[in-house]
Amino acid sequence: MSKRALKKYIAELPKEALEEQMIDLYERFPMVKEYYDFIFNPKEDKLVQNAKAKIGNEYFPVKRRRARARRSVAQKYIKHFIKLGVAPDLVIDVMLYNLEIAQLFARERNVPDSFYKSMLNSFNEAVRFISVHGLLPDFKERIVKIYTETQEQDWPYTEGFSRALDIID
Repeated sequence: MSKRALKKYIAELPKEALEEQMIDLYERFPMVKEYYDFIFNPKEDKLVQNAKAKIGNEYFPVKRRRARARRSVAQKYIKHFIKLGVAPDLVIDVMLYNLEIAQLFARERNVPDSFYKSMLNSFNEAVRFISVHGLLPDFKERIVKIYTETQEQDWPYTEGFSRALDIID
């Protein structure tokens, strides 16, 4: 069904039928429920803290023995927050937290080269997101700290991290 056909269908429905369909969607699809729950009661700080806990658990698990260290978990939360319309400064906070926790993990363990490549991608995305939203003054210190840590730990792809910083300069 096209957007145009949907608009026509909705315009022709009586108000009561439209209300019933909205409630059915709310009850049937968790994403719709989550969207409306967020719109009417945005507990952004709670969502961010929950995401940080899950990301931290990827690298330093509480219940498992072995860390999974998957970048995809953080990416899933970041994309979800952007889709919901969470404030950009909170999205950036999660992006930078992911990089910071990954650096702690890399300091203690021997990680494969692909790990560093994916962290470079995360760093590039965070820097771009910060520059697009004009929030550099608020997060410059954390970005520089992350960059400095990559230099101190002698991460591969240091040139890529330097190029990412060139975007904001």
